[in-house]
Amino acid sequence: MEINIIDLSGNTKKKINSEIFDEAYRPDLIKKAVLASQANRQQPYGPHMYAGMRTSAEGWGPGRGVSRVARLKNSSKAARIPQAVKGREAHPPKPETDRSEKINDKERNKAIKSAIAATANEKLVKDRGHNFSARLPIIAVDELAALSKTKDVRSFMEAFHVWDDVLRAKEKTIRAGKGKLRGRKYKRSKSILIVSTEDKGLFRAARNLPGVDIVTPENLNAELLAPGTSAGRLTIYTESAIAKLQEALK
Repeated sequence: MEINIIDLSGNTKKKINSEIFDEAYRPDLIKKAVLASQANRQQPYGPHMYAGMRTSAEGWGPGRGVSRVARLKNSSKAARIPQAVKGREAHPPKPETDRSEKINDKERNKAIKSAIAATANEKLVKDRGHNFSARLPIIAVDELAALSKTKDVRSFMEAFHVWDDVLRAKEKTIRAGKGKLRGRKYKRSKSILIVSTEDKGLFRAARNLPGVDIVTPENLNAELLAPGTSAGRLTIYTESAIAKLQEALK
């Protein structure tokens, strides 16, 4: 595929040929790789092993005309059993459970290559909800990595007509469910992903933009390219990042 290299003003500087965007679209492998990535960073959870058991309650035994459940001392209130208030949980999640998922190296690499190719598919990118009017794929000169101010990154995005997507991600929505009570009341969409081999100030300049992620080719994975298993994220690559990815994913 012949692709354009753009400068910081949004003008075409030169053209190169690259096969990295010719990979077949495999949503099944992308989903498998993303779910494995999410499962393998999951934190173990579960109640304490003695939760609900810290009580001196004992059963009354037979002959009282009541059920033989554990009851508090000097009281008839039931304790310890699962159906009692503050009793133990019957079948709680076990912290020692292995919830990790495995994926073959070849499958993971093919998923990453497929997700990279999806970033050049305008229909897939628009189906994810991204707002832009640029020609895909977006490959910038390596000078992009030297931008050290957020206003310069914004100027570049405006010149290439992708800034509207950052404004789209700025809007927060209220999460459905109990996550509202646990310190994550608001949700925010993912916007642009920037892949750069070097950090000469770009990472700090762009990290505070809504929904924007910055990553090096070595740390690129299927989840960054396809958040929520949905491929086609609006992505900006530097010229050297494309060369490094093409070499690493052969």
